[in-house]
Amino acid sequence: MLVKVNTAAVVGLTAIHVTTEVNASRGVLFSLVGLPDNSVKESHERVVAAVENSGYDFPVQNTVVNMTPADLKKVGAAYDLSIAIGVLATAHEVNPERLERYIMVGELSLDGSLLPIRGALPIAIMAWKAGFEGLIVPAKNVHEAAVVNKIKVFGAENLNQVVSLLNVLPDAIEPTVVDTRAEFKETRDEWDIDFSDVKGQLPVKRAMEVAAAGGHNILMVGPPGSGKSMLAKRLPTILPPLSLSESLETTQIHSVAGKLKTKGGGLVTKRPFRSPHHTISQVALVGGGQNAQPGEISLAHNGVLYCDELPEFPRSVLEVLRQPLEDREIHISRAKYSVTFPASFMLCASMNPCPCGYYGDPNHTCLCTPGMVQRYLNKISGPLLDRIDIQVNVLPLKFEELATGQSGETSAQIRERVVAARKIQQERFKGHAYVHCNAQMTSAMLREFVSLSPQNMELLRDAMNRYRLSARAYDRILRLSRTIADLAGSEDICREHVIEAINYRNLDRSSWGE
Repeated sequence: MLVKVNTAAVVGLTAIHVTTEVNASRGVLFSLVGLPDNSVKESHERVVAAVENSGYDFPVQNTVVNMTPADLKKVGAAYDLSIAIGVLATAHEVNPERLERYIMVGELSLDGSLLPIRGALPIAIMAWKAGFEGLIVPAKNVHEAAVVNKIKVFGAENLNQVVSLLNVLPDAIEPTVVDTRAEFKETRDEWDIDFSDVKGQLPVKRAMEVAAAGGHNILMVGPPGSGKSMLAKRLPTILPPLSLSESLETTQIHSVAGKLKTKGGGLVTKRPFRSPHHTISQVALVGGGQNAQPGEISLAHNGVLYCDELPEFPRSVLEVLRQPLEDREIHISRAKYSVTFPASFMLCASMNPCPCGYYGDPNHTCLCTPGMVQRYLNKISGPLLDRIDIQVNVLPLKFEELATGQSGETSAQIRERVVAARKIQQERFKGHAYVHCNAQMTSAMLREFVSLSPQNMELLRDAMNRYRLSARAYDRILRLSRTIADLAGSEDICREHVIEAINYRNLDRSSWGE
């Protein structure tokens, strides 16, 4: 007897339809073919225990399990459920006629309960597009998969519930329905932190507002304890709220990575904030590995990637950031696969100004020589620094600023101005499909959308000569000037906008560290 059960594999962010074929004949052998990895090969023991502990007799027969397409590497334990149901169907415990209507995935525990899997959301999307009637997933994945409300999604606690569903028994489980739009609106503006928590630091707050308004990358340079990390963690709270399409895209990435932490595994409704340790490897940062998992830069998609103590990251790790910062996606090619992960994130970084940390600190004496300071800064390559538009100093607060207890503007107040500036940019770039904010402008677009008066151009020329700014600073200053003008609601770029933009290029000054 031959039975076919529909299941799925996840490669990158895409789910692929897989068919589990179970053939029963005379004999006592159990064979598993179809390019399975070790975790799939071990499913035999899990399936036998789960079937018997669920109250069924595991059939004594020659069982051959084949998973097609055979040239696709099958990885993980998510195929357990399809194998178990296929075996039970050959033993006439499950109605085989209903199997063609459903896709099912799930890892089996030895007692027959279903354990959560990765990638339930992309599997649900694939099942809907392929025209299946329903999807059966572990109960802990049902909220995540039910975000796709155009297909019936059933969340099963154990093997018995799946059998009941397929046999249309009275205790069969009901499909889960999620009001995606209502859930999205309820939770997307909830934050436990706020910019009003940060005392003082008005120049740095202003720099972060400019960064958020134009999508610019930002580097904060300051001594230990000056509040760099505290400021960075609040950057997502002033970014424009996620749109529903951005939320679905972000949720899909976190689903594949098994990183969903929202209640019930539903939508990611707030912009991600990822803060990897400086000991991170290249693969962990950009993604890849044996099973093509997204890395930290993809988990930060539509949000913020925060790199604390930037010079402490290995040079080789920092250099792999250059391509995704430019292309806003990462292409990973290995011998057995080639995948593309989205990586449209804002880079927020912080660092000490020198090895001892106190260069320029009015309260401490720096023990570093100019050569030591320069070697420390040289740990960050010019091409990477070229992609960071804003470089701002963060000075420690004075006692009076700490003692006043006065709170600054809230994140909501700052975000209102940021959203207004972003709307101006969306209108400006309406005819450019892949450009959404000022930071993404190409050199050709700068000539089209950014123009300085002769007086402002002379001001920029004087600043570049006086501060010996590098050539790469020129385009960055133009982009920043355009964003600052957008925040002010000004169609023209004024003198004060250019001056502020010049002040955000501290590390480009050749006199730094002397």
